[in-house]
Amino acid sequence: MALDISALLQKKKKSILEMWINNQLANDSLRDDLISNEDATMQAEELLDAFLNTLRLESRGDSAEGGHDPALEMLETIAITRARKGYSPRETGVFLFSLKEALLKTLNDEIKNDPVALYNESLAISNKIDNLTIASFETFIKGREEVILRQTDEIAEISTPVIQVWEGILALPIIGTLDSARTQVVMESLLSKVVETGSEITILDISGVPAVDSLVAQHLIKTVSATRLMGAECIISGIRPEIAQTIVHLGIDLSGIITKASLASALKYAFGVLRIEVRKIKEVKV
Repeated sequence: MALDISALLQKKKKSILEMWINNQLANDSLRDDLISNEDATMQAEELLDAFLNTLRLESRGDSAEGGHDPALEMLETIAITRARKGYSPRETGVFLFSLKEALLKTLNDEIKNDPVALYNESLAISNKIDNLTIASFETFIKGREEVILRQTDEIAEISTPVIQVWEGILALPIIGTLDSARTQVVMESLLSKVVETGSEITILDISGVPAVDSLVAQHLIKTVSATRLMGAECIISGIRPEIAQTIVHLGIDLSGIITKASLASALKYAFGVLRIEVRKIKEVKV
């Protein structure tokens, strides 16, 4: 009579789960700061149920409804959730290897008197867990990439704040290197704010840009052109002496763009264009 491994493991489900949980608790990489022991136990029990159910269907020659593997789908959800919470790949791997250890220990205890069956079934279980581990790593990497992309977008938004310094005047201090992707963010942020506030003048302050080459200059020119198309004049401020020399040596023509050495100079020029006068109030002696 053929050995029904799925039935055997199902019968030993409670001891397998306890062994799996104990294996995880014994590992130094357990992150109880990211997930509670109760949630970890519930997560493990649900995954074990799905895994044993898949084994049961395979032993009967059936396949999961729609060809989906419930254990794989659940594991992918766990992996991507752990990636977003800050788990490391090693910690996620230990989660599955602990299950593998519990399953192999159970097989050894139950069929140790049949070496051939023990070898074959242990190999089959190992392959299944290894395949699940590979799939979990692939999903984990996707989850980490999503986190990195989201953080990159958030940093880009933070590093390109559009500030309304006065009624009708916007300023955008640029810190760091300008590339094509960041220029697009700068344009979108600036143009949206121009429409929202109806500002007539925008100031691009590049005092925080470490160096200006022909590519950076082209990005700045595109931003100025886009701003003008929206009906706002654009001033570039923060032109340091070394940057001015670089622009001249590269033969970059910024003659059609208003440039100022500092943000204060640009703001003063903007006041003049908008016919705004700011005067210091003299102290009145009593």
